[in-house]
Amino acid sequence: MITVESVSKNFNGKPAVDHISFQAHDQEILVLLGTSGCGKTTTLKMINRLIEADSGQILIDGKNIRDQKPEELRMGIGFVMQHSGLFPHYTIRQNIAVVPELLKWDRKKTENRTEELLDKLHLSEEVLSRFPDELSGGQQQRVGIARALIANTPVLLMDEPFGALDNITKADIHSEFKSLEELKNKTIILVTHDVQEAFELGHRICLMDEGKIIQTGTPKEMLYHPENDFVTDFFAENRLLLEYKIATLKEVSGFVNSDHLLSEFKLTERTNVWEALQKLSSDHKNTDHYENLIRAFNEYRKLQIV
Repeated sequence: MITVESVSKNFNGKPAVDHISFQAHDQEILVLLGTSGCGKTTTLKMINRLIEADSGQILIDGKNIRDQKPEELRMGIGFVMQHSGLFPHYTIRQNIAVVPELLKWDRKKTENRTEELLDKLHLSEEVLSRFPDELSGGQQQRVGIARALIANTPVLLMDEPFGALDNITKADIHSEFKSLEELKNKTIILVTHDVQEAFELGHRICLMDEGKIIQTGTPKEMLYHPENDFVTDFFAENRLLLEYKIATLKEVSGFVNSDHLLSEFKLTERTNVWEALQKLSSDHKNTDHYENLIRAFNEYRKLQIV
């Protein structure tokens, strides 16, 4: 769906992005991960031509983005900015309706689509008459997502969308984000510096440093098949937690009888081990299940590391 081929960008003679290439597949969430200044946001903004690439080419659905006017290109791309990016002097209704107005939708179509998104994003209709600074951070971020989704574009770009949220609010929105049917038919590129966020939301991760892509792969590939010491060191601080989060009950089922966990605790085979342990830890009666699951995970983990 999105192909970036040998793209570079210099600022004041210094490379911000240095001949990078990658693909974001159809209906995939690809995460650009790295520390501040590594080039990930510059890369994202070159895809919708908020920043023009110096060299290389970017294709969306096989079409070179330079063959369209920037404003036309952006009409087909949803964009969620840092800190929600809402216009402070517009009401929430006006903020959400920005793109429909540019597309010349009739009022009823805009209202219907707005109501649909409010319901999906767990926002009440009463927020429509408010201004952004009258909402919580979590509400503002949901509005920013609604604004990006309203035209139902096939591509969604997200620049540190949850970076300003506290950990509890972030966890709630991550959960909603992963379950939102609206997003499952889109190609999404998400920029973050948050390792756990990258692992929780991304199908694949592009790890960047100093304008280059160091490795691209699934979360499991990044942990168990790092290409070099930089990749290993980057994930070292959070490694064990990340391993718990990428292992599913289905994957460890060969080392533990998970049928009881699935039926009694309303878990699924896709539930990760960390989530399952969190549920089990809430009641001391589940100590045996808790310890058995940890043992199963450790046996599974030995095979992955080898």
